[in-house]
Amino acid sequence: MDEEYDVIVLGTGLKECILSGLLSVDGLKVLHMDRNDYYGGESTSLNLNQLWKRFRGEDKPPETLGSSRDYNVDMIPKFMMANGALVRVLIHTDVTKYLNFKAVDGSFVYNKGKIHKVPANDVEALKSPLMGLFEKRRARKFFIYVQDYDENDPKSHEGLDLNKVTARELISKYGLDDNTVDFIGHALALHRDDSYLGEPAMDFVKRMKLYAESLARFQGGSPYIYPLYGLGELPQAFARLSAVYGGTYMLSKPECKVEFENGKAFGVTSEGETAKCKKVVCDPSYLPDKVKKIGKVARAICIMSHPIPSTHDSHSVQVILPQKQLGRKSDMYLFCCSYSHNVAPKGKYIAFVLTEAETDNPQVELKAGTDLLGPIDEIFFDTYDRYEPTNQNDGDNCFISASYDATTHFETTVHDVIAMYSKITGKTLDLSVDLSAASAAEE
Repeated sequence: MDEEYDVIVLGTGLKECILSGLLSVDGLKVLHMDRNDYYGGESTSLNLNQLWKRFRGEDKPPETLGSSRDYNVDMIPKFMMANGALVRVLIHTDVTKYLNFKAVDGSFVYNKGKIHKVPANDVEALKSPLMGLFEKRRARKFFIYVQDYDENDPKSHEGLDLNKVTARELISKYGLDDNTVDFIGHALALHRDDSYLGEPAMDFVKRMKLYAESLARFQGGSPYIYPLYGLGELPQAFARLSAVYGGTYMLSKPECKVEFENGKAFGVTSEGETAKCKKVVCDPSYLPDKVKKIGKVARAICIMSHPIPSTHDSHSVQVILPQKQLGRKSDMYLFCCSYSHNVAPKGKYIAFVLTEAETDNPQVELKAGTDLLGPIDEIFFDTYDRYEPTNQNDGDNCFISASYDATTHFETTVHDVIAMYSKITGKTLDLSVDLSAASAAEE
């Protein structure tokens, strides 16, 4: 281990693995270590026995749930937008050859006590029970504006400069009511709160376009895809990729102590050996004195024998519960996956309810979400703290990822990765790739 590396990466969480892959592909010499004996860190994937051990201690899971190894329960469950930044990163690194994706069945939104399919274009807007007749017409006009909008074609701008006009001003031009704005902003543009309304509309419109383009990509019922066998496949795929480029992976490395000289990281010590490096990349748990707590996520993990009711029998689905609908400060998310993605035995479904915690009682706080699930075989509640770095990268050569948020899609996670990549390398990641390189099974 007494060698010199360009970068040492600590922790095999999704963010760290993606960065390790990107840096290896760039030709940097990378050493990747984890104190755990398994991949994934916070974002690991557990079988049934591991899930029980983590949440129920010594108890054994009931035999009625089926074989432990048929379960792959992702602790940080997130779907991928078919044309989103993560899929582009996967194609850019060619890691797609190690993964099999499958389209996600449904994308829904909670509105006035009911679950509805998210309308994503002008045709769906006209069919949606979310709006009355006149509102449907206004929404259709707005969807057509967004679909036709092309940054490089001034004719499509209708006299609006979206870098100056706010999202609120753009929406008011089309006269959309608050109810419509709620599902468009949160379930289509995937904003986590309403602060986007006061910001330039360009980002809002681009997010809506990404949703619609992703939806059109696989002709499924949603814009999302998910790997067969779950997200646990991703860190392992990146480990294989890294090995191809000469990177080194080491699990079960105790301590992993970052060594500093004059405030700058110069290596990592484990088991009495120090590997030298120019830069350290890690998750918050490896440098706890360089991060601050910014919140916490409450989650319920459920095993069920049926799909989430009112989701058209979707075997995989996301339901977004916008904050306003619940009288909360942040959205709540339902995530469901099943045997159709090989994450549970036949007839079993894994559902998550997640939100940014506003209290210390996840059971009560998540009730609005768990009440929508119908009968549940088993349920586990917990919370985890969210951290973000407080250090100066150029001062100490340490690049720390932020903890995972409550969203059930990857857009926020991958933006953190891309920003970290730029800080580490001083380059902008080129994500103009041929999207057809990632295909997803339809059945």
